[in-house]
Amino acid sequence: MQHPPPNLGLWTYLIPLFVVALVILRNSRARRLRVETLWITPALILVLVGLALSQGGVPTPGMMAIDLVALGLGAALGWWRARFTRITVDPTTHQLTSQASPIGMLVVLGIFAIRYVLRMYALQSAGTLHMPVNAIADAALVISVGLVCAQRLEIALRASRLVAEARGAGAG
Repeated sequence: MQHPPPNLGLWTYLIPLFVVALVILRNSRARRLRVETLWITPALILVLVGLALSQGGVPTPGMMAIDLVALGLGAALGWWRARFTRITVDPTTHQLTSQASPIGMLVVLGIFAIRYVLRMYALQSAGTLHMPVNAIADAALVISVGLVCAQRLEIALRASRLVAEARGAGAG
């Protein structure tokens, strides 16, 4: 059974929590939403995760199946989180604003908690799982791809529909 190195301090857990707290604070305020730039973050994540996955060599069919399930789970979580995002349209300027809901922010915290629990379990049970720890780490990366891509797509679709409705109401 593998144990984490003894020199890992509390800071290894506090830094991610600090980052999550910053994200939650940032998302708790209404911000301007630009539909035309929503593709940038998913594109960057796709490239970075693609590069990370390419370093692992050719995945086995089992690992590919796990990654596909992870992608589906991430997409479902991203869509669900985006459904809780409040999007408003200024009726005169048609400027969009978005604000994440507390439920959507709890989803992010839940994902971080699940990731840490799975990581600890994988480190302790690598031999009994009959799969490399990297495969589990890769699945966590793929979940993030599905989450971010589905969330941005859902927000873009809803925002575009709201703007079209606002323009139609203004013309009529």
